[in-house]
Amino acid sequence: MLHTMLDAWSSLALSPFAPARSPAGGEFISLRYHGEAGSLRYKLFVPSAYGGEALPLVVMLHGGGQDADDFALGTGMNALAEELGCLVAWPEQSASANWGRCWNWFDDAHHHRGKGEPALIAAVTLQVMAGYAVDPARVYVAGLSAGGAMAVILARTYPDLFAAAGCHSGLAHGSATDCHGATLAMRDGAKARAPACGCALAGVPVIVFHGDLDATVHPDNSLGVVRQTIDSQAALSSSTETGERGGRGFTRHVHRGPAGRILAEHWTVHGVGHAWSGGNRRGSYTEAGGPDASREMLRFFLRQANRHPDHAARLFSASPLLGTAIA
Repeated sequence: MLHTMLDAWSSLALSPFAPARSPAGGEFISLRYHGEAGSLRYKLFVPSAYGGEALPLVVMLHGGGQDADDFALGTGMNALAEELGCLVAWPEQSASANWGRCWNWFDDAHHHRGKGEPALIAAVTLQVMAGYAVDPARVYVAGLSAGGAMAVILARTYPDLFAAAGCHSGLAHGSATDCHGATLAMRDGAKARAPACGCALAGVPVIVFHGDLDATVHPDNSLGVVRQTIDSQAALSSSTETGERGGRGFTRHVHRGPAGRILAEHWTVHGVGHAWSGGNRRGSYTEAGGPDASREMLRFFLRQANRHPDHAARLFSASPLLGTAIA
């Protein structure tokens, strides 16, 4: 059964949290996708600067026991999106799909392009692109914990849709294929053997955050995410930086490929457990100290553009997944 794994991630699964407040002028809209891929609720932040011009889109995937409002409150991503001019989509896992509202990253049925939750979240992304002006070269995905693991899967199975990924306290693609394997990977760190992605394009750049005192998801899992990325893209050089922000020390490794292009950033935040670095304590699984993971992810994302925008455009125009947006 899932209880051993989910108890660690979902102790707050039934706890209510205050709805996220939109920054002044921005809208935070409740919607539902319903179509060929299934059905999924999500919220969409639209910045006050939106006037029909194409903006970047960030898809944010919550952790176990969270929902869109809680995750938005804890990360502060909507306020940053208002500042920098981005749309942000917040898909919500249903309790019927997973009682702890975890994305099913550990199930082989959700590891592949065109199937399961990757197809469903991609469909939500395409639906936002259908309803709003989105730059197809600047679509990104990020998440925490189970959401971080699913963000990695999305980036590897839909590299023609997502230009970069952010993973906070998550795991590599293929870290587990069942509940027992998930428990071991979370406890000990995984030696991931990623399944075939079903897409011929190269993987996408990734930014990774993890607290070195995380007792829920072993920090070695984030190293696995980075290795998976740089192995698929032939990193040529790396550098290391240490420092302190928000009262917490950090170590940042940067891996570059041809022409100095950044392929991966790996941030280890010292003295922090299973929590979003630089977050708002009013949300769950947050650490107010340390580098601002949300700001660093957006900084990283907005420097990345999809190298295959023609593929993204074709995926969008030809997709059978476009469904109905229900308010």
